[in-house]
Amino acid sequence: MRVRRLDHFGVDVADLARAERFYTEVLGMTVRMRLPDQLLLSYGDGGCALFFKPDREPGGLDQIENPLGKSHHAFEVSHADLVAAQALFATRGIPYHAPIDWGDHDCLYFLDPDGNLLEIVGYRERRA
Repeated sequence: MRVRRLDHFGVDVADLARAERFYTEVLGMTVRMRLPDQLLLSYGDGGCALFFKPDREPGGLDQIENPLGKSHHAFEVSHADLVAAQALFATRGIPYHAPIDWGDHDCLYFLDPDGNLLEIVGYRERRA
C-alpha cells in the first residue's frame, strides 16, 4: 500500500460553533458538511473534521512555550500570509510562538480556542 495524500484530519473541540468561527474566519476554511456532533471543513486539497467533545479538557499554554517535537497539524501558507498572521493573532488574542527561521522557510505555532497546537509554514521565494 502507498498513501497518496492526507485526505483530512480530525480535531476534538469543546465548542463546535466557536471552533467553526476560528477555523473559517482565521484559517479561511470553508464548511463542507454539518452533522449533529461534527463539522467537516475544507481547505486547498484537504479537509478538517471538528468533533464535538463537550468534556474535552482544553490544552494549556505550555503547548506553545516550546512547540517543537509536539503533536500538531501544519498548514502551508504564503510567506506574506505567515507574516500577516502575527498581527492577526495579536489582534485576536490567539496564543502563538515567535516565528522560527528554518532558512528557506519560517514556521509559526499557535493554539486554536481548545488549545490544539497548530502550525503555519511559509516558504520564502527564491531569489535569482
